[in-house]
Amino acid sequence: MPPSVKSEPLPEGTDAVELARALLKIPSVTPDSAEAVDFVAAVLAAAGFRIDRFSSASAGPPIANLYAQIGESGPNLCFAGHVDVVPPGDPALWTHGPFSGACTDGLLFGRGAVDMKGGVAAAIAAALQFWQAGPPARGSISFLVTGDEEGPALDGTVKVVERLKAQGTRIDHCVLGEPTNPGALGDMVKIGRRGSLSGTVTVRGKQGHAAYPELADNPVPRLIRLLNGLIEAPLDHGSDHFPPSNLEIVSVDVGNPVFNVIPAEARAKFNVRFNDRFSLPTMQAEILRRLTAVAAPASFDLAFQPGPSESFVTAPGPFVDLVRGAVETVTGRSPALSTTGGTSDARFIKDLCPVVEFGLVGRTMHGVNEATAVDDLERLTEIYRLILDRYFANPPV
Repeated sequence: MPPSVKSEPLPEGTDAVELARALLKIPSVTPDSAEAVDFVAAVLAAAGFRIDRFSSASAGPPIANLYAQIGESGPNLCFAGHVDVVPPGDPALWTHGPFSGACTDGLLFGRGAVDMKGGVAAAIAAALQFWQAGPPARGSISFLVTGDEEGPALDGTVKVVERLKAQGTRIDHCVLGEPTNPGALGDMVKIGRRGSLSGTVTVRGKQGHAAYPELADNPVPRLIRLLNGLIEAPLDHGSDHFPPSNLEIVSVDVGNPVFNVIPAEARAKFNVRFNDRFSLPTMQAEILRRLTAVAAPASFDLAFQPGPSESFVTAPGPFVDLVRGAVETVTGRSPALSTTGGTSDARFIKDLCPVVEFGLVGRTMHGVNEATAVDDLERLTEIYRLILDRYFANPPV
């Protein structure tokens, strides 16, 4: 059985708005998301799901994770998401409290309303509506929920994936409810994500007086040449499903507060989002090649940050068509198939099964007064329900 839930009595599990409001009232700022995960576990357990609730703490504080399943056979359609949220900032700047779950003028407010407690609530409501209407002749519905997506992502979904692999649990397809739509519900389905790699370039010199440069060795001009070497030429021109890879210099620092001292060291940080023309090893090699083309390797240090990710794509086919068709039926919009944006937990789930992402409109995510239209939340539930209806009527496996 799942751990006890400290919040109010469980709302009706098939009402997405009430589920979302209850989740929004739980202040689950990452990594302190256990109560929100317990809430989801309690709702699903009450509906008959088998619950595997566990924590992982390999890289810091314990992270709450959940895998829940109803049904015994395949195919297994999984809904994935996270219930941890980013900090709300100054609560005084919010029209309604960031953890109030206020619902007014057709909007549902709260940290996580869009990213992505609203999506989790819609998926739960849709799944319970579908199952209570009569289970399919064969098949299972599952939920993969984590409390570490907004954090380092080292003890969340990646650990659930490892656990499912070790247990031999099969998931056939997954819908991840991240907020994918830039302007209106139905704009976009994400079928992949670019890879991400971050690093630091450091150049060392000799500190000295700015008026006597012959007595010093200024590392800044050499760092500038290195950075120009990184960005001067395009990395590529895109691929079938991806835009061109892109490298951004995000910080240049010498730690020098005065004007009359040549610094002893200069460093720059960069992040590159790359498409499927590169792998992590080939992207790392390309960065090193560009740097050494303008300077000898011994004249700089290059360090890559931990936690990089590979690009991936779920190729258009029956499953993508099913999701896209459900979106178009409910919204009247033909969503673009996209691989834009940052990383998501889909980068881990893709090791289990094909995964696509579709959720709410993301304009207010991570901002003050984060909110979703109640109508969007209800239509998202309808989309998820239609995906379930069509998936089990004619499984794309």
